[in-house]
Amino acid sequence: MLAPETLLITINRVRSRVAIIVNLDEERDRSRRPSLEPLNALVGADLVEVNRLILQHMQSPVALIPQLAGHIVASGGKRLRPMLTLASASLCGYRGTRHCALAACVEFIHTATLLHDDVVDDSALRRGRATANSVWGNKASVLVGDYLFSRAFQIMVMDGSLRVLDILSNASAVMAEGEVLQLVTSNDAETSEQTYLDVIRRKTAALFAAACRVGPVIAERPRVEEEALDSYGLNLGIAFQLVDDVLDYAAREIELGKTVGDDFRDGKITLPVVLAFRRGDREEREFWRRTLESQDRRDGDLDHAVGLMHKHGALRDTVARAAHYGAVARDALGIFPEGPAKSALLEIVDFCIERAY
Repeated sequence: MLAPETLLITINRVRSRVAIIVNLDEERDRSRRPSLEPLNALVGADLVEVNRLILQHMQSPVALIPQLAGHIVASGGKRLRPMLTLASASLCGYRGTRHCALAACVEFIHTATLLHDDVVDDSALRRGRATANSVWGNKASVLVGDYLFSRAFQIMVMDGSLRVLDILSNASAVMAEGEVLQLVTSNDAETSEQTYLDVIRRKTAALFAAACRVGPVIAERPRVEEEALDSYGLNLGIAFQLVDDVLDYAAREIELGKTVGDDFRDGKITLPVVLAFRRGDREEREFWRRTLESQDRRDGDLDHAVGLMHKHGALRDTVARAAHYGAVARDALGIFPEGPAKSALLEIVDFCIERAY
């Protein structure tokens, strides 16, 4: 397993490789590790209202709905996506109240996809707690996920903006495409890096981008600011997922919030696998085909898989890709003036890349 200090060294080396697109003149506090604290301080009051709206809109006379929805909503998530909506609105000088309802909408879309993902993946644990499908069964999880999607669209309609409806509904459709594309490529060790990046761009990054784009839309800012925050969210989302790929093979379970090696046991093709497979010899490729395609796994296979990733620098280079996308996300904010909102959004990039190290 890759030790946390080794990963941190790797990230620092990676930064030197992509420093050409990082603003080295920017003054930042390097005396502490990146965290969510600046973002929490920026949007904390609004987040209280978002949580109230989430609780309000997930109520139903059908008792199982709030019970199951409440289980996953309260499962310890960081609320990163709705916080991005709140922060982007702040960055654009928005002074109204629509951003809170739309942030709740973003969280409902995210939560609905988690419920569906856990059913598709047959997951038993999420963030250290039993998944809804392992407690109430697959049917209930799928149906409550559908309910939350419906609630999200009700909130969009109540907002009344066709532009907002277009952004968030398009993101929902793109995310569904990503899920199907991942299903099609599941257990296929021949999956290309480009195909995998297309999966995570749709499945994960699309909602990050939409969450950030809503802010400038409701603030009625110029299209260039919409595009900038869309780019920020998209690249942040890609970096976020790539780090998740690494953590599944390199983190401790207490940090990851799920069982280490779940991706391997599920036969998921993630970037560390893609890189290790492409760089491996014939015998090593047969190992990946046996364990991921044929689902024939034996004792010690996970450790061997991690060993092959180290041998071929797959984890290191996945971190390098994440750092690159993070740098692109940082650059996208260059058009905005300095201030607490911009600083918090910049720090989130580093937090997403360096979390758990």
